[in-house]
Amino acid sequence: MSDKASDKARFIKKRKHARDKVLQALYQWQLSGEELDWIKKHYLEEQGVSAGDEEYFLELLYQIPSQVTQLDETFGKYVQNFEDHLDPIECNILRIATYEFLHHLEIPYKVVINEAINLAKVYGADESHRFINGVLDPLAVEMRQLETAS
Repeated sequence: MSDKASDKARFIKKRKHARDKVLQALYQWQLSGEELDWIKKHYLEEQGVSAGDEEYFLELLYQIPSQVTQLDETFGKYVQNFEDHLDPIECNILRIATYEFLHHLEIPYKVVINEAINLAKVYGADESHRFINGVLDPLAVEMRQLETAS
């Protein structure tokens, strides 16, 4: 593998690690109500965040809660009975993906969806990856019209 290819592979692996850890951190924030600064410190010191893309982890950790209403409203229209059928893991996976759709246009929409599905397979209920895909497919068409049209 060339240096450029191995650098890209390392970057992708670090991003995956950051998403994994931020999902756990957002879940903790949502359920415990802990301050984000405490959660940040805990994850940086004890949860191995530095093995991933620490800067990306911190961006997601602080930006998603600051935009939670907008993010929930954005994907919420594709979730029937939002409050009754969306557990905290699925909710935070959808928040991460919606945030990436909005603010990280450099990440192809198919990658955003794939990463969300993978998180759902690891942390979600048995069929949650199908639910996540069912929400993100139409959301991608709405939010990334030029990209999904090609």
